[in-house]
Amino acid sequence: MTGTAVDVAEIREIGGVASGGGNSGMVGGGGESDLPNGWARATLGELGEWFGGSTPSKRNPHYWSDGTIPWLSPKDMGEAVLSGTQDFIHESAIKETNLKLIPAGSVTFVVRSGILERKVPVAYVPFEVTLNQDMKAIAPHDGIDARWLAAAIKASEHRILTQCRKQGTTVASLEVPWLQAFEILVPPLAEQRRIVAKLDEQLTRVKAGERSVQAALSKCDLFMEQILALGTSGGLSHTDRFPTDISPADSDDGELPDLPVGWTWRRLGEIAAVVGGITKDSKKQGDPDYVEVPYLRVANVQRGRLILDRVETIRVPPAKAESLRLVPGDVLLNEGGDRDKLGRGWIWEAQIDDCIHQNHVFRARVIGDVLSPLLLAWHANSFGKSWCDRNGKQTVNLASISLRKIKLLPVPVPPRDEQDDLVQLIENYVEQAEVFRQTAKASLAQVADLRAALLHAAFTGTLVPQDPTDEPASVLLDRIRAQRSAASTRSTRRRAPRTSKSTGNPGQGELPL
Repeated sequence: MTGTAVDVAEIREIGGVASGGGNSGMVGGGGESDLPNGWARATLGELGEWFGGSTPSKRNPHYWSDGTIPWLSPKDMGEAVLSGTQDFIHESAIKETNLKLIPAGSVTFVVRSGILERKVPVAYVPFEVTLNQDMKAIAPHDGIDARWLAAAIKASEHRILTQCRKQGTTVASLEVPWLQAFEILVPPLAEQRRIVAKLDEQLTRVKAGERSVQAALSKCDLFMEQILALGTSGGLSHTDRFPTDISPADSDDGELPDLPVGWTWRRLGEIAAVVGGITKDSKKQGDPDYVEVPYLRVANVQRGRLILDRVETIRVPPAKAESLRLVPGDVLLNEGGDRDKLGRGWIWEAQIDDCIHQNHVFRARVIGDVLSPLLLAWHANSFGKSWCDRNGKQTVNLASISLRKIKLLPVPVPPRDEQDDLVQLIENYVEQAEVFRQTAKASLAQVADLRAALLHAAFTGTLVPQDPTDEPASVLLDRIRAQRSAASTRSTRRRAPRTSKSTGNPGQGELPL
């Protein structure tokens, strides 16, 4: 490989596997005869001192003002953790609460978070930190390289999620005692460092390739947004375009694109019947007169597609189910959520019988055949994105746009006899972009395979050569265990003898001096 290019064949040869996934979970598997030369088995609990976290009281502003000590929570567990954290606490929080300062060079990971449904966020942290209660940290003992340990935990992610995750809990979490008893393979310290160096080199190149693909995908999305905006306003044709007026309204329309001769600007409410959806009434879900129907949520309505693998049901009055029943050609537009979700949507094609929509999803049903639903949906996902951003409302956590306001969305309406050809022209661009997008997604999947192959190789002894002169891992583990045993014995000796409190009865309690 040269530069930052990713050589698939080379990494696959290093990894020794065709794809990753669960294969990286082999770390720690097999019998003693399967161990690479100089390697040994150990539990995570043996490899370092464990720390927990907590949240200092928000009622004491001094703990959080003018703080200089990083306080990590699950939201910080991305690549940015290496450069800092979003929250800092004052040193008084450590002195006055049970919060512990975790040494620099520790390994931090999440033990309670919804993200544990998919992965285990773990990171080597080169600076002193504190943690919230949903995280743990391991400060490795001498003989254990912290960066190697972080990578080893990540390589064992599949097995950890399978063996150590609690079942039936509201929020996904890991059983810490099981996690401490979780067994992995440990190479000699010198080999740990060789593994880390090789992983850094190879994963840096893999990551560079991944970023290139993601950048290309982002450019593709931007290109398609521009194509849709141009196409739905006549900009892909070779005809002249001219300024066209629109009826005044209580909205910030921005600068409207010029339109070809014969096209007009109309408000959404003038060309479509726009309604809000159902609001769930928990108290009446048991009403025997209600009927149960599937309904679409914001999560189901994406920009340019519908995700229908998880559609929930709701009980509603029969008349409501009838009035909100979706029909083919209905354009669904999101009312709220994150700001980039406003107005995004797509067309209903009767994929599910008797389906309705929730109150955070608008339904726009074009009146007659004045406009192709495809043209409306494409326009909403391009021009409508910035328009909704300007005309929506932002609260602390969510953004929204009202039914009254969404009806004011300006929509370009071409002559009906031009619409079919226009739809075909735009679909050609969409299909070409989709081919590129699928190719890029396949490349991202391949990157994931390469990363898994590298981790598999690193923790099964095939990424770097073994050196017979390295101190065997069994020796360093015996030393760690002996040091822990000696420390435990000293701690026991320092404890004051337990004495009984006087009961006032003769012959019991402390002897008189």
